[in-house]
Amino acid sequence: MNNALYYKTKQFFFVLIKLSIIAGAFYFIYNKLVNNNELDFSVFINFLTKNDGFSLKNTIFLLFLTFLNWFLEITKWQKLVTTLKKISFKKALEQSLGALTASLFTPNRIGEYGAKAIYFTGSNRKKIVLLNLLGNISQMLVTSIFGIIGLSFFITKYSINIDYYKLRRITILFILILTIIAFVIKNNTFTIKGFSIEKIKDYILTFPKKTLTLILVLSIIRYLTFSFQFYVLLHIFKVDISYLNAMVFITSMYFLSSIIPSIFIFDVVIKGSIAIYLFALIQINELTILSITTIMWLLNFVLPSIIGSYYVLTFNLPKLED
Repeated sequence: MNNALYYKTKQFFFVLIKLSIIAGAFYFIYNKLVNNNELDFSVFINFLTKNDGFSLKNTIFLLFLTFLNWFLEITKWQKLVTTLKKISFKKALEQSLGALTASLFTPNRIGEYGAKAIYFTGSNRKKIVLLNLLGNISQMLVTSIFGIIGLSFFITKYSINIDYYKLRRITILFILILTIIAFVIKNNTFTIKGFSIEKIKDYILTFPKKTLTLILVLSIIRYLTFSFQFYVLLHIFKVDISYLNAMVFITSMYFLSSIIPSIFIFDVVIKGSIAIYLFALIQINELTILSITTIMWLLNFVLPSIIGSYYVLTFNLPKLED
């Protein structure tokens, strides 16, 4: 009798946690759209309504790019997990979108690590955290490489007022921080997601090279997919700019926004603010850029997280043999 009551109580709280995650995600989405200080929701809707670029053909193409973006991310996760245990694409889909929903309002996507790990048993959870970290490092590496190249072109092509006195101070501070980090790493006291730098380095070095190469290739294709989606939206909003010139701004924007710590739900605000500053140099109005960053957020994070809410709701703890 007591065991049955304990089981029912446990199940009730388990369902309550899942509903809380979904409710929290939907509240943050609603709050971001309705109470956005930078872009009034009614102005955003009115602006979209007046724009005749959102034909059925364009909308389908944008949705296709969203599908491709997440197909690549899910495939990347499937290939990573396969080094530990074989999982189907459907399982990888469930884990990726469910984790997205659970991490939507957590700082720097930290909730994703715990959400993905919970799909596995205790013995594999630490390895899953490492695999997820590896996947994120590969994507960040691609963003940084493209971003540094784009930012270099941006600085040389466009005249920016630079306070060299402040720049020297920032450079000195940056060198000091790097020195401290190097000292901490050398003494093995610095950790990322609970793992020492040495352990992460050893893990990457012993990771199957073929799989690692595939993960990097998928990360590159994924980056080119969502950056091209941004470019398509520029054209839908009748911004006359070449692809290569647009990529200078887009790669710089993604790089600068990626190095600023943020709550995932406010990612759109950070990207919007940086994009406004960058694109203002070529006289693209603020409303257009804010609308594009909001649409990108809706397509690539909100839409998948709505689908992911189903997987959160139907989630069950893994059995011991999993």
